[in-house]
Amino acid sequence: MPTTESAAEDLQDAAALWSVGAVRGAAVVAAACDALVAGLDGPSLRRLAACFQHEADYDVPGILPTVLEEFGLVYYPLGSRAGEEAAVRALACQHLVGMLTA
Repeated sequence: MPTTESAAEDLQDAAALWSVGAVRGAAVVAAACDALVAGLDGPSLRRLAACFQHEADYDVPGILPTVLEEFGLVYYPLGSRAGEEAAVRALACQHLVGMLTA
């Protein structure tokens, strides 16, 4: 089971990847569910985790900023340069641990 720290990092990575269009809203919802299982908790996180996967693309933009703020994580606006840099770091980390192949 992941630690709360690693779950928060995974949520941050999912948010960064979402901000550049590399993943859909469903991936952010899945990361929120994983964070709850790992022990993170908050009203906005529960709300995000409760989103239906097929509606996530509509729900995530309105909920995600508050979720990230609850845990002191960074919200990257869609298409932002900072989001692009964070997404590249997330992808590089996934590659290094074998989750992503070249």
